[in-house]
Amino acid sequence: MWIYSIMSAGVLKAAPLEDNVSLVIDKSDHRLQVFLNETPVYYFAIATGKGSLTPEGEFKIANKVKNPWYLRKNIPGGDKKNPLGTRWMGLSVPNTGGYKYGIHGTNNPYSIGHSVSSGCIRMRNKDVEWLFRHIPIGTKVSIQQ
Repeated sequence: MWIYSIMSAGVLKAAPLEDNVSLVIDKSDHRLQVFLNETPVYYFAIATGKGSLTPEGEFKIANKVKNPWYLRKNIPGGDKKNPLGTRWMGLSVPNTGGYKYGIHGTNNPYSIGHSVSSGCIRMRNKDVEWLFRHIPIGTKVSIQQ
């Protein structure tokens, strides 16, 4: 996308305009949408938290971890038993440091489409790997009912 600015000599010069990327998570529909300049461009099926465990509001991607460890049970990253799957994208939920709630893969792809997690957003590993590659830290994430 390009915008034009008028220089003092009266000559038009093209200047690049950075695209705006954001994520919208719809808990009731179990869907994550990727928006580019306010237009939805990708959709992914997800799993969310039981009841109201997934926080709602406006957050940002706070951190990204490849092959995250599952610390509760000391399961190393990359292990097929790891319930976090192959990628972690932490959310800037207040007072969590970006490590309590996140968008992550799963070792249980059959959970996708359901409200079953402890609050995180689960995705199929191939889907979260795509998201991990294309969505930078600082991206706005809106989670809604």
